[in-house]
Amino acid sequence: MVIKNLMENSKEDPRDFFILYKLAEMGAREKVVKISTKFLASRIGLSQQSASRRLIELERKGLIHRTVTREGSFIKITKTGENFLRRVYLGLSAIFEGKPHSITIEGRVFSGLGEGAYYVSRKIYRKQFVEKLGFDPYPGTLNLKITDGRNARLMMELDAFPGIEIRGFRNKSRTYGPVRCFHAVINGREKGAVVFALRSHYNRNVLEVIAPVCLRKHLKLKDGDKVKVEVLL
Repeated sequence: MVIKNLMENSKEDPRDFFILYKLAEMGAREKVVKISTKFLASRIGLSQQSASRRLIELERKGLIHRTVTREGSFIKITKTGENFLRRVYLGLSAIFEGKPHSITIEGRVFSGLGEGAYYVSRKIYRKQFVEKLGFDPYPGTLNLKITDGRNARLMMELDAFPGIEIRGFRNKSRTYGPVRCFHAVINGREKGAVVFALRSHYNRNVLEVIAPVCLRKHLKLKDGDKVKVEVLL
């Protein structure tokens, strides 16, 4: 059920998981490995023709890189494929280890570039925020810098989940890219969401948070203050 639900959320074929799992067992997550379709077929219980079709499908979906030669296929699992496996791993961990379906990340407040208010207030974005997140966001973002290794690793885990999609759009002057969101609880009390823009001036060590209120004022925050964000998956 966990695998089925994760596949439904990410629109991926449940059959892809088992093939990726077997490829990872053969070392294709860490490095390029040479695998014949005959050998792979014997490991996954399919005909050689079916195994070949599954590899073609995985490559088409961007889950593996593959180079075909006379000696066999040279295969490596892509970042997308690794995230796919990681989602299943985290889902199973929640069941077997009793982990909650959330990730808590800590960061320190810093003054951003001032673009949050502009993007959040775009009419088409804002309408989707209201419809999909259930609140009208304050025109601005709370920016948190991730400074330690543990929280950086949690940010990487967060990349594995599809989140809530806010569609991009285009007007006469420019194109606005899609945004990925997760519901969140800030400092254990304020409800909001974290947002990840496909195009962003920030790298992956910054967490941007939106809420119905100005979080800086509401929580009496200043640059350098530490903030905990529970991201709901």
